[in-house]
Amino acid sequence: MRIVLAFALMIACTVVGNIFMKLGASVPLADRPLFGILAWQSCAGIAVFAAAVVIYSIVLQWMPLNVAQSFAAFQFVAVIVASAWFLGEPISGARWLGIVLIVAGIIAVGMSGGLFEPTHAGDTASASSRPAS
Repeated sequence: MRIVLAFALMIACTVVGNIFMKLGASVPLADRPLFGILAWQSCAGIAVFAAAVVIYSIVLQWMPLNVAQSFAAFQFVAVIVASAWFLGEPISGARWLGIVLIVAGIIAVGMSGGLFEPTHAGDTASASSRPAS
């Protein structure tokens, strides 16, 4: 359960970070206070991305990188949906097909091991990925 919550929080941070970055990129150059390059929205996006990185580093303590990265791919789906919802960006049929394929891949990885397997207290990603002797 802690892995699911951590991934949800990490993905939420990634979505919010992307939305802030897009909003910051939409500010005219003359109105960007940080060296004329970054708007406050971009700075907020970077800070939220940093929070996502910290959360992801914690997740990596609990599972192998190859499984964690596969589940992290859900952020692509979440960002596309959020950009449509908050920014009014269209989602074409081809993108919806891509979203379905990403979700199918995440489910396949989950069923092959990782998120849906029970873990023992105290296990780390490195300890759980080593073969038993």
